[in-house]
Amino acid sequence: MKLFYWLRLSLLCLLSTVAGYNSQADELKAGVFSPSRPAPDFLLKGSNGSDLKLSQYRGKVVILGFGYTSCTNVCPITLAMLSQANQQLDTLASQVQVLYLTVDPQRDSPARLKEYLAAFNPSFIGGSGTAEQMAAVRKLYGVTAEKHDFGKDYVIAHSSFVYLIDRTGALRALMPFGHKADDYVHDLKILLKE
Repeated sequence: MKLFYWLRLSLLCLLSTVAGYNSQADELKAGVFSPSRPAPDFLLKGSNGSDLKLSQYRGKVVILGFGYTSCTNVCPITLAMLSQANQQLDTLASQVQVLYLTVDPQRDSPARLKEYLAAFNPSFIGGSGTAEQMAAVRKLYGVTAEKHDFGKDYVIAHSSFVYLIDRTGALRALMPFGHKADDYVHDLKILLKE
């Protein structure tokens, strides 16, 4: 009778450990919006030659980032991570869309964004508009961008996190700078299963 008790207890412990592991595996690595809320829509000029609206990507998981083509550190690192994640997703990549909105509309025309993003992945789409339009979109998403002049040139200090938006258009998570491609793949696979 004692042997049966210990076997049953051992089995329960094993099951609870597996259940705990599975719940941890299904948690997003990015910071989660709880509750999720609709991602604000926008209308900009797309680097693909068309108008760019977030809502046109319903049915796909959207990765939304903000940056600029003259950025020398954070932006290329982020885009390289997103490109690696896209490759690791393999056939699932067609269900994900990367949108990258400029914080430097003065220099970043749709054509310049297209050329820049193509170096990382030709499927990535950039968005630009007037300074006022871009400021309004940044405000909707809580993105900061501050211009610092250096003689005839300038740099822009800006927020470096990336939004994950689910198939229904809901803001689900915020991935801080520095996460690896594997973390993006992990979170995207969870969102793609929903």
